[in-house]
Amino acid sequence: TECEKEPGSLLWIFVMVGNIVRGMGETPIMPLGISYLEDFAKAENSPFYLSCLQTATVIGPFLGLLLASFCTELFVDIGSVGADEITITATDARWVGAWWLGILICALLNLLVGIPFWFLPKSLVKEGETNETEEASEKSVAPLQENDKNETKQTMYDFMPFLKALFHNPVYMLFICITVLQFSAFDGMISFMPKYLEQQFGKSASDAIFLIGVYNLPVLCVGYFSGGLFMKKFKINVYQAANIAFWVSLLEYLLYFAAFWTVCDTSPVAGLTVSYQ
Repeated sequence: TECEKEPGSLLWIFVMVGNIVRGMGETPIMPLGISYLEDFAKAENSPFYLSCLQTATVIGPFLGLLLASFCTELFVDIGSVGADEITITATDARWVGAWWLGILICALLNLLVGIPFWFLPKSLVKEGETNETEEASEKSVAPLQENDKNETKQTMYDFMPFLKALFHNPVYMLFICITVLQFSAFDGMISFMPKYLEQQFGKSASDAIFLIGVYNLPVLCVGYFSGGLFMKKFKINVYQAANIAFWVSLLEYLLYFAAFWTVCDTSPVAGLTVSYQ
């Protein structure tokens, strides 16, 4: 009789909870960070600072892909299984890399990087303005605290009307749809391109992840950074920036559409494209 064993491990719950906590910690960085820059930076410098922020969000995944490439070269049971006991290589379909090692390293780095956030001041002096005197700031502390309480209560009551107004704003909803489509395409590439490179070109998982990081993300960094410099130098307003974004996105679509004519021969797979004989 065959031995049947159903998977009963609940360790996936720890991974799920860890990702939820990570998302809760990462989500405020973009909206609050952008507001932080907009409030305390000059109008002409704000696009450049935002481009630096966007560039940093691309450098992170690039370094993450390099780390993933390194970790997948290591066997999943590293430390408990000797190298002489491993009979398969990284190009074997049965190979499982040390995926958990990258999570531990990134968790430790996130903890260390998060410490300086505790020392950020609650308020900064806007660029180009002078500091207030100590007496003036002390006199304004009590009214500001009272205003903060009143604004918090008013915001709680006005949240639903504001949300309804946003959902009825066609420009905002169009921007949301475009953002969802862009992230869907990017996530699709990150999810399926490594396996495509493995099957089509015979690359190992570590090589596929490394190639995706090297050929895609540095170009995005250059685009974000040069876009911020361009807006700062020529003082591009919101309307002009929207026009530039439209035409650049159209050009991007045409270039990606041309990839349909890039056809590679299908690799022979026993039982699918060729017979077992």
